[in-house]
Amino acid sequence: MAQLHVLLVNPPIYDFTAYDFWLRPYGMLRVAGQMRSVCRFTYFNFLVSEARDSWGRGRFRDEIVAKPAHFRDLPRRYRRFGRPRQQFRDLLSAERFDAVLVQTGMTYWYQGVSEVINDVRELHAHSLIVLGGTYASLCSAHARSLGPDLVIKGDALQVLWDRLGIQPGKGPPLWEVAELGVGVIKLTEGCPFRCTYCSVPVTRPEFVVRPAEDCVEELQHLVRLGVRNVAFYDDALLYRAEEALIPFLRKAAPENISFHTPNALNARFINSQIAELMAQSAVRSFFLGLESSSSDWLSGTGGKVRPREFVEAVSILRSAGAESISAYIMVGHPDSDPRQVEETMQFAHDVGVRIMLAEFAPIPGTADGARSGSWADLEEPLAHNKTAFAIRRLGFDRVNQLKSMCRRLNESLEKHG
Repeated sequence: MAQLHVLLVNPPIYDFTAYDFWLRPYGMLRVAGQMRSVCRFTYFNFLVSEARDSWGRGRFRDEIVAKPAHFRDLPRRYRRFGRPRQQFRDLLSAERFDAVLVQTGMTYWYQGVSEVINDVRELHAHSLIVLGGTYASLCSAHARSLGPDLVIKGDALQVLWDRLGIQPGKGPPLWEVAELGVGVIKLTEGCPFRCTYCSVPVTRPEFVVRPAEDCVEELQHLVRLGVRNVAFYDDALLYRAEEALIPFLRKAAPENISFHTPNALNARFINSQIAELMAQSAVRSFFLGLESSSSDWLSGTGGKVRPREFVEAVSILRSAGAESISAYIMVGHPDSDPRQVEETMQFAHDVGVRIMLAEFAPIPGTADGARSGSWADLEEPLAHNKTAFAIRRLGFDRVNQLKSMCRRLNESLEKHG
């Protein structure tokens, strides 16, 4: 029996902004890794960044496109990020595929998913189209309305194996078909916390530590392929670190690899042992989830970290030799105001860390998403867009003022050290 020919697609992004911040279709490549012995693959990645920095981050090719009616009131340009559509259509015209697996990301990026589905339907009407990922899990009914044959929620993959008529195996993600230089890895799944703004408790309610041997095998696979920057995609990397992160770094940290933590570290769990091990194991970037310096706001959204714990964590990281420390601060949350954001930015600046503003996105199924009805109709995934929500919540000028303050504080930090 001939192997199935499967096309893997990482779609383009339609949004106001997008950047390759170690953005890789990890979920899809993990699924493909289980199919490598029974299928052959072609990979089309729309999101190939250009002029990457030394850590593997870079800008995507982009073009200005017409804004959907939902965004016509917003004074921002709307863009399509990714490789030209015609390149994908040329591939579809040149080859035949039995199935097309499409990675989905943010719920409000579904226009790129729709573009891929439409092109496959036009040029490959016989192909089985399968969606998986965040949008497919959080907005499965809306995803089905785009016309795929199958929508996978979370890790419920048995229906995929049944439709393809295959038995999956084991193995690392199918990185060998992807661009080299950057990889990602997860040591754990889920998060034990229940922050009211986060989708993880909705999509992955249980916290699970992955088998250490699987994680080490994944890293070794990346190293063999020449990867030099690896981002942890864990949602709670430091939780139960004695079972996951600590043994992984002790066993697997190779030479010439830089690790990064874009998904936000919980400062509460940073101690001298962990900080020193991470710094010695080539963890180069430390992104901490501060969100706000308001104790009341923090208590009301899950109480993940307290300001004093944040200050102590930064001090410990510095003592361990960490050089790149950043703090995520939330903008546009329904229960916060701009003055609170300003105070938090000044707090983080006084501690001596770089500030990164994270615009709030109302996510269906979360408590804070349910409280966002005055500014967003959650039935329409475009309404989940973080840029649009922040502007509608605070106003265009006020959002720009906060971003200007952020830039000034970061420039001051760089200038004075």
